[in-house]
Amino acid sequence: MSVQISASDVNKLRQQTGAGMMDCKKALVEANGDFEAAVDYLRKKGAKVAASRQDRDSNEGVVIAKATADGKIGVVVEVNCETDFVAKNADFVAFAEKIAAVALENTPASLEELKALTVDGKVISEALIEQTGVIGEKIDVSKYETVAADKVVAYIHGNYRLGVLVGLSADAEGVEDAGRDVAMQIAAMNPVAIDKDGVDSKTIERELEIAKEQIRAEGKPEEMVEKIAAGKLNKFYKESTLLNQEFVKDSSKNIAQFLDSVAKGLTVTAFKRVQLGA
Repeated sequence: MSVQISASDVNKLRQQTGAGMMDCKKALVEANGDFEAAVDYLRKKGAKVAASRQDRDSNEGVVIAKATADGKIGVVVEVNCETDFVAKNADFVAFAEKIAAVALENTPASLEELKALTVDGKVISEALIEQTGVIGEKIDVSKYETVAADKVVAYIHGNYRLGVLVGLSADAEGVEDAGRDVAMQIAAMNPVAIDKDGVDSKTIERELEIAKEQIRAEGKPEEMVEKIAAGKLNKFYKESTLLNQEFVKDSSKNIAQFLDSVAKGLTVTAFKRVQLGA
């Protein structure tokens, strides 16, 4: 004799798992009314859906950036799905926010360690599989970065499409607002490093080689190539390193000068920029 499944049982299972109403009803029927078995059924279903979608691209999603209340630590995570429709879903964004909150509270050393932590009583790696089963799209956390500094400012740009963390050398009046301005600069201008000392040797070699080829193509004599290339490299530093970039809000200053005007000696000690799908 089949067990009668009540609407309240279905709703209870739905509240706990986030699965759809019909999936919850089917799970309870399959489990003959056993609530724990129904949860297991849904988890297995999620695993099957996840396995079937492993080769799918999940380039949509959200980027969440958060800083602690004291502004000493910040994290940024990218949580992915397959479609823009899901990315804009309030439940999906809330799920991503919870993962970011867990990351901020625990500051794990790596993405793998983050996935081993728990959210809502479940290991994150398992919760991702469950969400895949509930939503029907591949759900994953693809990026995780953290910054620690005297003052960390977190900024989310473009409806969760891009997240920035800025670490500053001091916390004083006006520093948080300045940090937000710098974070917006990083979002817009995508610097490669804080200053020229942070640019890796491969990038410098590539820029010099491109410059030399351009100069030779212009027919300049070989003895001038090195000197002109050095000038082009300095232009690259000015355009592509944060402290040397022209401040978008006031072109009369670069970022280093802007920060110094806010608080003497104030500078950027670290930054992270995470762009959705990049």
